[in-house]
Parts: sequence; C-alpha cells; structure tokens
Amino acid sequence: MLLWEKKIPGFLIVKRNIVNRIIFTASFALVFINIYAPFGVNTWYNVTKLELFLYSSGLILTGILVMVFSRILMFKISRKRMLSYLQYVSWEVMEIVIMALVYTLLKTFVLREGDDFVDDFKYSLQITFLVVAIPYLITALFFSWQDKTKKLENLELLSEDNSARSKKLLPFFDEKEVMRFSIIPADIFYLEAADNYVAIYYLNKQKIAHYLIRNSLKNLEEYLSDYSFVRCHRSFIVNFDRVMLIRKEKDGLKLEIDAPAEIVIPVSKTFSQSVLNEFVKTGD
Repeated sequence: MLLWEKKIPGFLIVKRNIVNRIIFTASFALVFINIYAPFGVNTWYNVTKLELFLYSSGLILTGILVMVFSRILMFKISRKRMLSYLQYVSWEVMEIVIMALVYTLLKTFVLREGDDFVDDFKYSLQITFLVVAIPYLITALFFSWQDKTKKLENLELLSEDNSARSKKLLPFFDEKEVMRFSIIPADIFYLEAADNYVAIYYLNKQKIAHYLIRNSLKNLEEYLSDYSFVRCHRSFIVNFDRVMLIRKEKDGLKLEIDAPAEIVIPVSKTFSQSVLNEFVKTGD
C-alpha cells in the first residue's frame, strides 16, 4: 500500500487536538500578519497598523468559522470511515482555498474594496496558504511527537509490568482448577501435550526438569496468553523469551531453545505465521 493510500493516524482527528490546532492557527495568523506583513499585505489594502490589526482580526474570525465547520464535518466523517493521507491533505488544501475565496468575497462585496476579483483571490490564496500551512505543519509534528511519546511511555509501563510479572510465581492448575505447580515464568522452556496431561519443562538447578499436570494444552494456551508463551504446534507451547534461534528446514521451521541441553521444537504450518509474527514483534 502506498503512503497516500494509508489511513491517517488517530491523533489528527482527536477533538482536543482539533480545538488546539484551530486556536494555535488563529493566534499564529494574527501575530504573523501584523508583525511580518507577508507579501506586503499592508500595502495591498492601504491601511494603518491599527486598521490592519482590526481587519486581520475580522478575517481570522471568519477563517476560524470556516475551520470549525470543516473540522466538525471531518470529525463526523472520520468516525464512520477514516480518511487516507491523500484525502486528508486534499481536504486541508480545499479548506485553504475556501478560506481564501471567503476572504475575497468579503473584500469585494462587503468592504467594496475589490479591484480585480481574480487578482484579489490570488493574493488571498497566497496569504492564507502561508499563514495557515505553517501552523498546520507545526501542530501535526507536535501531535505526532506527543503521540509517540505517549506510546513510548505506555511501552515502558508495559515492559515494567511484564518484568514484574515474570518475577512472580506462575501457578498452574489442573482440569479441576486445583493448583498443582508454581514457578517463575522465565524458568519455563516449553510445554508438551502428553495424552490427557501436559508436561511442563523448566529449569531446576541448572538442569532440565519436567512436571506433569492433568490438563489440556488448549486450556493452558488461553491461560498463558498474557505471558510470552506461543503455541507453535498442536503438541507444543514455547516460552518465546527462551527462543534463541528460528531456522527453516525441509520439514518446516524449528525453534532452538536457550537451555542447558539442546532443545529443538518443531513449528507446524498451522502455527508458523503466528510464530513469525511473534518473532517480528519481539524484534521490534
């Protein structure tokens, strides 16, 4: 999928961000027009600084109304169907064009100051693009940074939670929900189905030991879903934190486990994609 076909990130249509963007854009436009007078805008309209301030304030208020209406419409549409990058950028370009057109219409028919409608529209479009595109870009970058920072903080909290969880004893229950065995998750190598039992292979005094518990691998797969255990075969669940190598052989994928003795676990075709997905996720 090409970049412009991808959906825009959610932070661009969050209500709080939309409001903040409108406020920042209006403030930026007011300061920028009155201090820097882009393209000699003060000479275009032949006004004093005070008149320029009042005039620009009125125009910016009009622009805010256009932006508010536009963003409300965008928000409602995005709730039903998220916009692509191309649609979003096209929307913003049209927003700028409409604002420039409204400014030109006000100048021509309300203020009665228009000389040539096409030239006035071009001038308005230049000013509008300059004073709106810059804050749009700044706020988009800021919201992106804010979103990534929040995600990073959440990942750190999740990592801390997983670290704390891995140090706690993990109880194992039989099919009657009676606790039979408890161990630190990091010490488990893998689980193997054995008739009506499941063998839990774990590290004990630098040796591989195992414990049989009467239960099904399916039940334990669901029970261990919040941990780093992955079903890789109809008969095996591995602790992915213990997987040190994935290799492809003629009969399929193999997982090499970090253990005192060699442990190689087969991966069936049914579970190969989920194993590879876990490998990619762990690598990220």
